[in-house]
Amino acid sequence: MSPRRSYDQYCSAARALDTVGDRWTLLIVRELLAGPRRYTDLHADLPGVSTDVLASRLKDMERDGLTTRRRLPPPGAAYVYELTPRGRTLLPVLEALGAWGAAELGERRPTDAVRAHWFALPLLRALRAAGAAEGLVEVRLEEGDFHLYVGADEGPVYADGPAPGEPDARLVLDAGTCAALSRGELELRDAVRDGRVTVTGEGPAAKALGEG
Repeated sequence: MSPRRSYDQYCSAARALDTVGDRWTLLIVRELLAGPRRYTDLHADLPGVSTDVLASRLKDMERDGLTTRRRLPPPGAAYVYELTPRGRTLLPVLEALGAWGAAELGERRPTDAVRAHWFALPLLRALRAAGAAEGLVEVRLEEGDFHLYVGADEGPVYADGPAPGEPDARLVLDAGTCAALSRGELELRDAVRDGRVTVTGEGPAAKALGEG
């Protein structure tokens, strides 16, 4: 476990950065918003992080009350990391940070890694802005499928793979449209009307996207 570093400033922003300002910490939170994850899964979805740094950050986050580690019962018998309630309150921080950084997204560079679920938080914001207050939404991209829990107060915010059961809405779109939604260049309802997003389903989320 690395020694705690501090800005030694009596300021709430400085105190927050004492805890989450280290490189990789907030991206680990992004991954754990999907629910409990094994170390190997985290490492696979954080390309560029070394095993030593990831292990150190996870220990620091556990010390600081952001995550916990527990052992799955057989036949899993593996350790998983998950957010504490305090760690989960970083969701709006990540959403705001993503909205602020959207202008920097630009075109994807040849060296940029991508995972389908990295679009989950921008799409969650776009769904809420479109009036989808709650529901299970499945998203299909060429890069992979994931699903979102719009309005979820507890549990995962999103997860990889198809929805566990019939979703309230199913969205089919490409990464370019996802990026445009992330940058705020495109509203989700407009993308649906223009045919850039295909929506199916009978739940409130699908109906919200079909209105107007």
